[in-house]
Order: sequence, then structure tokens, then C-alpha cells
Amino acid sequence: MIIEPMHTPLSPAAVLTANPPPSDLSGVCLLPHLGVIRVTGDDAVKFLQGQLTQDVALMSLSESRLAAFCNVKGRMQASFVVFKRSPQEVLLVCSRDILEQTRKRLSMFVMRAKAVLLDASGEFVLYGLAGSAIESIAASAGAVWSKNDIDTANLVFLYPGAGQARALWCAPAGTQPPAGADMPLPIWNWLEVRSGIAMVTQPIFEAFVPQMLNYESVGGVSFKKGCYPGQEIVARSQFRGILKRRAYLVHGSGEASVGQEVFQATDPDQPCGMVAACAPHPAGGFDAIVSMQTAAASTSSDSPALCLGSSTGPVLTLLAMPYALLEDI
Repeated sequence: MIIEPMHTPLSPAAVLTANPPPSDLSGVCLLPHLGVIRVTGDDAVKFLQGQLTQDVALMSLSESRLAAFCNVKGRMQASFVVFKRSPQEVLLVCSRDILEQTRKRLSMFVMRAKAVLLDASGEFVLYGLAGSAIESIAASAGAVWSKNDIDTANLVFLYPGAGQARALWCAPAGTQPPAGADMPLPIWNWLEVRSGIAMVTQPIFEAFVPQMLNYESVGGVSFKKGCYPGQEIVARSQFRGILKRRAYLVHGSGEASVGQEVFQATDPDQPCGMVAACAPHPAGGFDAIVSMQTAAASTSSDSPALCLGSSTGPVLTLLAMPYALLEDI
């Protein structure tokens, strides 16, 4: 099944022409809103293999993964950038506002496994690198979800945002930061939104199954690994064609917040979507990732407008997604 947007979506280039961002989107940005759960022990990998949507066991030391932790109904309680620092040490990078509750929930399932989960946020420093700043420490941007080890630091290559290569730099606290111009956090957050990948934060805790954020299309779900919490629901959504929501990129005027509802102009009582991630556009307004009913994204010319917050709120313009959905590949 091919999922089509509501109206012919604007390309990212068209939106950038109408609302030009800064001329240079390269730089280095400290990421204080992210934290690190460190999982160590002889059974660290085996334990995570049974908890996350991703195949941690097959992940090499030169790779990373996007992964989700779900409840038994397949709803995402957390999402991570996952990578191994050694065969017995795995780092889970996630939003700080869900870190401790996630660590506690995961720890409940350790039982007899030889694995210890700790909040290691104070032991590591996280930076986002974009554009030419990546070239200051790596010869070039690597393949998405690949990982380079540079001395004691780990460099994870992320999905591009607004056409800019991006990477996550993780190193022990006290390590000299990577070289590059300072990038304001709002610009990094905007690039993150424009990558089309929303990470789970507290306002959307247990709001979506992974496919509602397109995780299966960006390497966040393995359908070949064994069981994990919610696996049956996630698999059924994929293979029985029952998924009714997808993630879409939108642009709007004013401001938006994560968890805010989206309505069709003709239906004031029933929301058709929810903002999963958002950031101010550098030239005004905002860009957002909205998880929305596919029926509301109809290509019909008489489809009602999408509005933020209420059926009379700011109108949202659909943008072209920066990647193909799995059904389209």
C-alpha cells in the first residue's frame, strides 16, 4: 500500500525558498535535553534483545540503531539511539524527561540476567554535529546509523535534516568538545524535525506504536528478531494492513507544542492527529512532525484543511517527507 499526502506537498526546497534559514547550517551543538542509560554485564546485549524493537544482537561495534521500548500493547514508552561501546557495554541515548522512568521500567525485567542499568548522563557529554563540522573529526559523513570510534568518543551518523548531514557525538565527561562553530539548540532541534524522525518525550509517552512515527521506514524496527514487549501488535500492524496513522512533516504559523492535537477544519470534535515533535523555523513559524490519520491526508482536492489546536486554529501545510515509507520501497 502506498500512502499519499493530503494535497501535493511542498518540497523542503520550496519551503526553504519561501522561508530561508541561515546560510550556513553547519556547527556543533551541546544537547542537554538528552541523557544516557548505560547497560553493562555479560547479558547486557541478550537482555536488550528481548526488550527493544531492534536487533541489538546483530549490531556490530561499527553500527548504531534507532530502537523503541514498548508496552504490551505496542505503544512506545521510549525511543533510543543505541550503540555498543564494547561487547558488554551498550549505551541508550534518549530524552532526559523519560530517562529515569524508562531505566526503572527496563530494570524490572532484568531478573536473573547479568545486566545492570544506570543513568550515566553525568558520565558522558553529547553534542550534535551538522554539515562541515562533521568533517573536522571525520573524513566525511558516514552511512546513516553507522558509528565511528574516535579515541574515547563515539560518532553516530544520523538521518540528514534540511539537506544537512548530521551526527551524534558521545564522549566521556571532560573530553574536549569537537571543533566547530557553535550552533544554537533551536537550530539543531529544527534540523531534527526536518529529518522526519521524532524521538519519544514525556508528552507523547505511550501515544503511538512505532509505525505511527514511521520507525519501520527509518531502521527503528526489526521484523526478523525474536519477541519483545508489544511485538505481536507491532507485527500485526505491519503485515495485516491495519495501520491507520502515519507521521507527516508540516509547516505552520505561530507556535506549536509536542502533544498538541491536530484537527480537520470540518470536524471540531474529533482530532485527526497529534504533534510528535516541533521546532521554530529559523525564518518564522514552525515545522513539526505530526502523527496523523492517513484518511486525513487524502489527496482529494476537496479535503478539509488541517488545523493546529482546533478546527479553527492555524492551518498546516504538508511538506514532502525526506525518506520513503517502507510500503513505497
